[in-house]
Amino acid sequence: MTNKITDKIKFTKYEVARIIGARALQIGMGAPFLLKLDKEKLEEINYNPVEIAKMEYEKNILPITITRPMPEKT
Repeated sequence: MTNKITDKIKFTKYEVARIIGARALQIGMGAPFLLKLDKEKLEEINYNPVEIAKMEYEKNILPITITRPMPEKT
């Protein structure tokens, strides 16, 4: 099931870097993976938290949100 609001969101490269970096830090500190990864795949990427975070981002399953400041209406 897809959410129409999140389907339209485009992140800037800076937001993507922040999302992946934050998730990689969580994984590095021992957070469980949100993907099912077999041992072969983990060995292929050398258990790299950044690569795991990138895969989770590409699958659009990260529970991280971005809030952007909106201009005030005057």
